[in-house]
Amino acid sequence: MLFAHDTEAGLIAATALVNTDSRDGEGLPDVDALGDFLVTHGWTGRHERTEAELRAVRALRPRLRRIWYADTDEIVAIVNGLLRESQALPQLVRHDDEPYHLHAVPRDAPLATRMAVEAAMAVADLVRGGELSRLGTCADADCDSVLVDLSKNRSRRFCDAGCGNRAAVTAYRARKAAGRS
Repeated sequence: MLFAHDTEAGLIAATALVNTDSRDGEGLPDVDALGDFLVTHGWTGRHERTEAELRAVRALRPRLRRIWYADTDEIVAIVNGLLRESQALPQLVRHDDEPYHLHAVPRDAPLATRMAVEAAMAVADLVRGGELSRLGTCADADCDSVLVDLSKNRSRRFCDAGCGNRAAVTAYRARKAAGRS
């Protein structure tokens, strides 16, 4: 583990949330899909299961996506804005068999607020550690997904196995074709 558990979880969840809004379509089409997303990423606490909550979560995505394309000063402004607007007050907590970790808003805060703060806190750790280079975009030219590289050797280039596999198959076919020519 390169970072604290809550930092890694926050980065992974923020990346996944941003990627639910892609040119391939809406990844959070309804309240049930949001519920599935929360289970997949281990979100606990308040979840209203309403269209208003879904809209608030969707509205957060462009602001988080901007983090992957901004320079350090703009990232800091985004992070500070999210924390300030949410009236974040970091505190150590332990729940659901997890070790102590930071929460900066109560578990009963609105879901979009908690998501914004978790993402902001995780990105703040990257800024403080000089690790913003771990945020990247998929190397597949046909993909608009973002990624977080949590590998030790900083070698991640693709958002998921699908894009990486397609690139490997394309390269393999190109080598085979070059060998026949």
